Amino acid sequence: MAEIAEPEVSPDVGHSDETESRESLEPGYLVVCWDDPVNLMDYVSHVFQKVFGWTKSKAEFHMLEVHKHGKSILTRESMEKAEHYVHQLQKASLHATMERE
Repeated sequence: MAEIAEPEVSPDVGHSDETESRESLEPGYLVVCWDDPVNLMDYVSHVFQKVFGWTKSKAEFHMLEVHKHGKSILTRESMEKAEHYVHQLQKASLHATMERE
């Protein structure tokens, strides 16, 4: 009787079918809006809607966070996108910065 050889199977060590996107590998940058004594709450909500394309309720949530807590983290983006958003917010006279995550 002849023996049937089983095929050699090597473990799949360190292999993953999932690949990470470039953005997930890059450091994230947070876009932060700070409270100021100048801009009205309705105006801040309006700017958030225009810059980010948010609904009124989401814009109002972040506006109230700025008002009550002194700041709100608006989004996490790549450096280029974060710079763009900060520039747009500053152009609208809001106090905005970006921070490396």
